[in-house]
Amino acid sequence: MLITQDKLQAFDRIKRLNLINSITGIKPANLIGTQNLKQQSNLALFSSVVHLGSDPAILGFITRPSEEVPRHTLENILTTKHYTINHVPTSMVQQAHQTAAKYPAAQSEFSACGFSEQIINHFPAPFVEQAQIKIGLKLAEILPIAINQTQMVIGVIEIMELADELLSTEGYIDLQRAQSAGVSGLNNYYGLQSIQSFPYPRV
Repeated sequence: MLITQDKLQAFDRIKRLNLINSITGIKPANLIGTQNLKQQSNLALFSSVVHLGSDPAILGFITRPSEEVPRHTLENILTTKHYTINHVPTSMVQQAHQTAAKYPAAQSEFSACGFSEQIINHFPAPFVEQAQIKIGLKLAEILPIAINQTQMVIGVIEIMELADELLSTEGYIDLQRAQSAGVSGLNNYYGLQSIQSFPYPRV
């Protein structure tokens, strides 16, 4: 099958959306936890979290235009400057998927979807207790992407929590043992399986 740009534009809108969302392959499934100034918590599924640098330790994720629907995650981050990123456990992908529903701001997706809030070391945003890997970040900057009015939210890692046995002596995380889920497109979830590890490549 050869799909040119003209053919892609001729696709049904939903089919085109699904194709482009899944063409990049497996992406990390993460739940981003925030709260507003009324201490109302919010939890939302994102598949766009990316590593941007290790010194300083920064991660980014993409948020869609706020004009379409209310973006409680972005609103809370702009207000409090803090948020958490939590790996979705493979055993809870259905609950994680449900967080994408359009709940009102006053209703917490934590309780609505079966997750427990956890505060770690007085960090000012809620973590997902069931997650094996948890990251707390402080907002650093937001970069607008003009072509489609999305935004990249960039945060500095301030705190992380994971089980000792998940971290190798070299600093690698065993994602298979952590049972972290991956996602392709908008609704297809995968378990992660390690294939092999290699040393740093040299000529």
